[in-house]
Amino acid sequence: MRIAVLADIHGNADALEAVLRDAQAQGAGRLIVNGDVVNRGPDSVQVMQTLLDRDDVTFTLGNHDDLLRLWQARSDALPADWYADPFWGATAWSTEQLDRAGLLHVPASWPMTVELDEPGLPRVQIAHGTRDHYRESLSDRTDPARLDGLVAAPDGGQYGVIVGSHIHRPVRHDHRGTLILNTGAVGSPATGDPRAQYLLLDARADGWHATLRAVPYDRTGVLGRFQSSGLLRTGLSAQIFRDEIITARSLYTPYWAWTEEARQPRTPATWAAFLHSRPEAQTA
Repeated sequence: MRIAVLADIHGNADALEAVLRDAQAQGAGRLIVNGDVVNRGPDSVQVMQTLLDRDDVTFTLGNHDDLLRLWQARSDALPADWYADPFWGATAWSTEQLDRAGLLHVPASWPMTVELDEPGLPRVQIAHGTRDHYRESLSDRTDPARLDGLVAAPDGGQYGVIVGSHIHRPVRHDHRGTLILNTGAVGSPATGDPRAQYLLLDARADGWHATLRAVPYDRTGVLGRFQSSGLLRTGLSAQIFRDEIITARSLYTPYWAWTEEARQPRTPATWAAFLHSRPEAQTA
């Protein structure tokens, strides 16, 4: 049995198609989509529909899949001032696109975790972040005491493999006999390598074997659709999401932290100042 685990597609149809082709060529018989199918990129509707049209896909809920539903509901789970802030134009745009297509609320039925419990094999738990929260990072940098808690199963046993996503960086790490894995990101890697990343899990007689894959694809299509779809005209966050695909680096999160620390608004002027302070983040 070979399973492909992919996540953080973020509305990038070209990256998804490259991964689906590669997973088929590698003989994967099942797909687990570990959250963040939508938002950031221009193709949320296409990506969602492509996956829903398949009969071999299991989903978990990611923070961006949930964010768009919270956005439409003007939920008090989000800061009230976000709804009037033009910085969030890309989120509002993706929400509208999915709602118009009748797909916005599909993730409401997606679980936080998927478990694999095959006879004779170690148990596997898969979640976008962790089983406790879809925004919690899982990696080789996670505090060992926290990993102790995560590898412990509710019945007193121990998971043999835990898989997360969310951080846009592939990880393989052994923690006291449990294999800690992160899938990396299909649509917007943050490693400097623009290839679409995903994970293969193989069930063998001696346990689960993991292969981290990185698949090249032509980015000109998705980058062009930022403009042709109208997404880029929604404002600064769309520009940042596009630049993350160009650089294959995390820009949104460090920019957000930089503005918070400096108590500055998120505007084109502060974005320019941020880029001036981080030459490696510049796209040209």
